[in-house]
Amino acid sequence: MTRSNPFRGLMDLSAEMEQMRGLGKTGYKRQHERRERTHADAWAPTADIFRDGSDLVICVELAGLAREDVEVTFSQGVLTVGGERTTGPDLPADAFWKRERPYGAFRRTISLPEHVEDEHISATSRDGLLTVTVSGACDVGASAPRRIPIGGGSH
Repeated sequence: MTRSNPFRGLMDLSAEMEQMRGLGKTGYKRQHERRERTHADAWAPTADIFRDGSDLVICVELAGLAREDVEVTFSQGVLTVGGERTTGPDLPADAFWKRERPYGAFRRTISLPEHVEDEHISATSRDGLLTVTVSGACDVGASAPRRIPIGGGSH
């Protein structure tokens, strides 16, 4: 006997509500094919950030993007991963049964510890996964946050 998913009705309701929201905003069911994305509805690739020994490792999921479509930069303590995923084949919007993958420009920014220098950062890409390694970013000897005393003031 196959058991049904007890949350199926809730998931269906959620999908219907999302479609209604889209219709209310644009008057068209396939809003993402008909208009350019804005900052409010832009996509951001998912990322895992973890420690591997003394290194900080950042893995960003970028399925379908070539290395030359992605840019990794570092400035003023902030690592930025940006690029653009194009929609692929030039098909009319009504050719799609369902279109769920996000397209367009993206940008992820990650603040790194103060002592990180750009020569400590390397990046590789394999099978749709960008891996950025920040060597020594998790060193115990790195400067710890310093507590700032709060003085009393007169108002």
